[in-house]
Amino acid sequence: MAGSRPAASVSALRARYEQRVERLTALRQVRTELVSLAGLIGKPVLNQSGQQIGHVWDVVARWDSNQPYPPATGLIVRVGRRRAWLPIDAAEEFHRDRVRLRTARLDLRDVALRPGEVELARDVIDHQLVDTDGARVIRASDLYLARVAGVVQLVGVDVGFNSLLRRLGPARFRSRPTPDKVIDWASITSFGSQHGSGGTLRTSKHGLQRLRPGELADLLEDLGRTERQDLLAQLTPERAADALEEMQEEELVQLLRESGTADAAALLGRMEPDEAADGLRDLEPGEQEKLLAAMPAEARDRVATLLGYGERTAGGIMTTFLVTATPADTIAQVKDRLRASKEHAADLAGILVLGDDGQLLDDVSMTELFLADPETAVEGLIGPPWPVTVTPEAGLDEIAERLVETRHSWLVVVDEQERPLGQILADDVLDMLVPGRPRFRFPRRLS
Repeated sequence: MAGSRPAASVSALRARYEQRVERLTALRQVRTELVSLAGLIGKPVLNQSGQQIGHVWDVVARWDSNQPYPPATGLIVRVGRRRAWLPIDAAEEFHRDRVRLRTARLDLRDVALRPGEVELARDVIDHQLVDTDGARVIRASDLYLARVAGVVQLVGVDVGFNSLLRRLGPARFRSRPTPDKVIDWASITSFGSQHGSGGTLRTSKHGLQRLRPGELADLLEDLGRTERQDLLAQLTPERAADALEEMQEEELVQLLRESGTADAAALLGRMEPDEAADGLRDLEPGEQEKLLAAMPAEARDRVATLLGYGERTAGGIMTTFLVTATPADTIAQVKDRLRASKEHAADLAGILVLGDDGQLLDDVSMTELFLADPETAVEGLIGPPWPVTVTPEAGLDEIAERLVETRHSWLVVVDEQERPLGQILADDVLDMLVPGRPRFRFPRRLS
């Protein structure tokens, strides 16, 4: 397993990230209206006549509005020793150096956040966020607000080291925004369970769904415990399982231990059996048995079978998911079968052709299926080169030697009666032989 992205993915990601530019700061209006939250904290709050009534303690925003830019709903104003609430509508002027109110008469109420509201300085600055455009975990050095169409909104996050220094430096420099360093908030996913704010922090679901499993795995590895549980909760069970399959084994083990038994067992049940077995192997026997008992019966049986073999044997490496056909099946029928198994596409190099007694007759690659006439029978594709087979007890050295000798990209694990038990892909062998490198993925079909 490996959380690092392959070179092609990194190149595409880099191009996407570089092309993004700051959408919000491209607008002159937004650039001129940017207000640094770190710079605003401590600035005076003035009434209509210009008298100071207090200073800004924090800005409150609403996260449950489903808007790409969360609207500010109020200010927390320090008045003497008291923290008072001021609705954002009361602010006539929202400037980086001050806030001026519409009236001299105020009804300052005690702070009581409503469901879905978050204190930005307390709950977001210095906390982990996910930049879905860049597929990376970031930590907010500063946040930027702007009044757009009359509404004060959270529009950007600054992650630059210089902004951190500006925030910690002399007060006269804190209010100066650095818009060239701002990341558009529309591409940000934030997490709320760690704050105890009672609200669910906003997540860019569209951005998350665009990320590849390997990119999601990298995020899960970089996030803290509560944040990665929040991230998992935003993913479909299938995408969550795909991401876990790409994680480093030690990180996967840690995640399984952090998750509740039911949640961890459900994720393991959706993973490929060989990947789930790899994760379970590094757990203590008691932990392993507990999770196995909670898994769905069919998935449990497959994983338990793999756990019965040595980790570096054919039985321990193989995946038990197979797509099979008989000689009489048509190519069209087989393709329909493959389409129904598309979630397993990364672990399939072809199909197995079986006789009436379940014995292995041949294997057919994806390329052969792609080129064949859909109306012809599979029987017409049977012939050399014949399948490369090993027993489940075969060691890693023997497996690698057989692949090198035959120039095959996969082999079939069979029992004493030549009935298939599973298959091993060449990239799975390379993952075992060269640990710690990005996951190898050989092409399975023509594109």
